[in-house]
Amino acid sequence: MRTRSSRPRSSRPHAPRPALAAAVAAAAALAVLALPQQAGAAESSPVGFGAGTTGGGSSSAVTVSTLSAFKSAVTGNTAKVVKVNGLISLSGQIDVGSNTTVLGVGSSSGFTGGGLRLKNVSNVVVRNLQISKAVGTDAITVQGSTKVWIDHNSLSSDRDHGKDYYDGLLDVSHASDYVTVSWNTFKDHYKGSLVGHSDSNASEDTGHLRVTYHHNWFNNVNSRIPSLRFGTGHFYDNYVVGAETAVHSRMGAQMLVENNVFRSTSVAVTTNRDSKQDGYANLRGNDLGGAATEVSQTGTFTSPPYSYTAEAASGVASSVTAGAGTGKI
Repeated sequence: MRTRSSRPRSSRPHAPRPALAAAVAAAAALAVLALPQQAGAAESSPVGFGAGTTGGGSSSAVTVSTLSAFKSAVTGNTAKVVKVNGLISLSGQIDVGSNTTVLGVGSSSGFTGGGLRLKNVSNVVVRNLQISKAVGTDAITVQGSTKVWIDHNSLSSDRDHGKDYYDGLLDVSHASDYVTVSWNTFKDHYKGSLVGHSDSNASEDTGHLRVTYHHNWFNNVNSRIPSLRFGTGHFYDNYVVGAETAVHSRMGAQMLVENNVFRSTSVAVTTNRDSKQDGYANLRGNDLGGAATEVSQTGTFTSPPYSYTAEAASGVASSVTAGAGTGKI
């Protein structure tokens, strides 16, 4: 913070010099531009590895309220915006084509019983959807896909069944790349978000699986927050409550874990569990809330290749609980 040195006051008033007035105006403008985004405010475009994802862009929106209409609307790779109005029941997953925006209407539109799959596609936005209780599959699967933005969704199941009754809430695999996961709620689930599905998939995944997670609320999710193999992950300004094991870097993955808040969590970050090779993690600015860390290797990923503003951990819980999930955009 700048401080001004004091000057002796002149005995006569002076009109501001033009150059000084211009400099003051320019400094004020720069100060406004430098202010961070209001906490909880919805971005109009993704921040992080998924930057540049536009989905259907400014295409005219089609609103659907039935499963058959939704399937038809999201098929194909032409630019399109599909609005989901109401809660649609399904089993399994629906494939979403490239250059698509899927957007829930209001705060309680989306899917129950199954989920969405983005397979071998690019430039897809999924926002403001409730997706719950996807039995035997993921709420959202991203597979072999690039340029994906998952934003302001509410993903949940329950923990009344075994851990394999449901699969993941959001899984990213098979060399998917350039993904941003922002302002979502992940709730009441065992396996939160797996990035990289297998220890034996190095030949496909190495050099890919670049994912940013920011301002997400993981509430009563047991583990995989996220679990990352081979790739590069930036996990910042997230709020994690009630996890057994949260961030898990494995199989040489590089992770930067920054300004997050952990509560009622046993292990906030681990690099040495459940895989043939350890991962890497750099930690800074986190509020661990008493959680343990198991970092066997610190990595080289300390400066993400994009612009972002990391909110201090002291404000994360209030920002995320106020701004994450559906009905906030």
